[in-house]
Amino acid sequence: MPVPEIRGSLYIDGQWCEADSGRTIDVVNPATEEAFIQVASCGRAEVERAIEAADAAGKAWRALTPYQRQIPLRKTAELIRQRVDEIATALTVEQGKPLAEARLEVLANATFFEWYADEGTRLYGEIVPSHFPNKRLFVFHQPIGVCAMISPWNFPLFLQGRKIAPALAAGCTCVCRPSTSTPLNLIKLFECMEDAGVPAGVANLVVGPAAECMEPFYTNSKVRQISFSGSTEIGKEIMRRSADQVKKISIELGGHAPLIAMPDFGAEATAKFAVASKFRNAGQSCISASRFFIHQDMVDEFCEAVVAETRALVLGNGLEKGVTMGPVTESSHRDKTLRLIGDAVAKRAKVLCGGGPAEQFDRGYFIEPTVITEVTPEMDVMREEPFCPVMPVVPFRTVDEALEKANDTEYGLAGYIATHDISTGIKLAEGLDAGILSIGDFAPATVLCPFGGMKESGIGREGGREGILEYVESKYVSLALRP
Repeated sequence: MPVPEIRGSLYIDGQWCEADSGRTIDVVNPATEEAFIQVASCGRAEVERAIEAADAAGKAWRALTPYQRQIPLRKTAELIRQRVDEIATALTVEQGKPLAEARLEVLANATFFEWYADEGTRLYGEIVPSHFPNKRLFVFHQPIGVCAMISPWNFPLFLQGRKIAPALAAGCTCVCRPSTSTPLNLIKLFECMEDAGVPAGVANLVVGPAAECMEPFYTNSKVRQISFSGSTEIGKEIMRRSADQVKKISIELGGHAPLIAMPDFGAEATAKFAVASKFRNAGQSCISASRFFIHQDMVDEFCEAVVAETRALVLGNGLEKGVTMGPVTESSHRDKTLRLIGDAVAKRAKVLCGGGPAEQFDRGYFIEPTVITEVTPEMDVMREEPFCPVMPVVPFRTVDEALEKANDTEYGLAGYIATHDISTGIKLAEGLDAGILSIGDFAPATVLCPFGGMKESGIGREGGREGILEYVESKYVSLALRP
């Protein structure tokens, strides 16, 4: 197994360093359960130094023109693309996803740096027509300051890049903390930023336990914005802890996305759509379809087709050629998956395929991709964010019934619609409580458009023009002319 070479574990004020205490964290390959490398595990002191470095670097960075900031951001994108194989391999080894999926994540990350390098030059203000002849009214955007960025383990590079690129383009500085399960890909990204000429202190990297690393983000007044992707439970804690200093927050939280399929889309096409959405990254995606509402006129045909598509998936180590689904990332995720399946079966769900650990593997957190029917609303898999390779299938009769069932959740991140009828598609898109709607597209996320949810799925947006606005304050100036 390839062991990635890294320059260091922490990147503070332009220097690679280790933890003051000498503590380390084992990084484990979920396909082999092997701890293949150690990285530093820092504490509060290192995070405080990173915040101070970001604050000190902020004055010079924000004073640059957007065209000057554009140069290292574009160079970062170029280096990411040049090193795609190296970064993707590190991502697969620590996270488990197939190498082809890892490559797509790395290349998508490059687009964030490229696109926001340009978007920073389009951060326009306004001249507002005045209601008095002797006044001139102006609105402009100003970088908010030091930003703390926390990302999870499922798309660790993609989700940090979607934060770092717009923040730096807007003139902010940042301190980034990845999941301790998947730190290597972000270390590789910081190597690219260093080589691209991002100045010392502008972007800082800390790796360590959440309790110790997060505390300075809440208590240090120099941190003015916190951007978080992860669970709704942690997002609520960030909201509570940020309130004391009224910090600006953007939080992209959990999802439990419905897929609503109409007969005109066809059972086989719907099955391909469903499998592509559900089992990508072993189901570990906040926007994966996770509740499958299939019209009763084609539910039997769909189940037959989706079982065939699911059984065609190739489960294995993501580094191996031809693998289309890797393991889940941690043993706790495997255990949760088995609990959800067990709860559904105990409540009389029927397992059509899968249903347990993949017994052909001696080691690794492998779960069979699973399809279940005769699903009822009280089952845990219908109430909790599943984040696992389990597809629950529920029939429906009418569009209104599908909407009622689909919206019966506290989540509101994404929704998927399988129909060729534009009127039905629009009715469903307008009726679903979700920030991201997809009609016939299993992978809607793009740098060009806003990404975020409703209800308990978050506050704020990432991507698109809205993404850079999360990192600025609007300042209004009223100018009275001399007589």
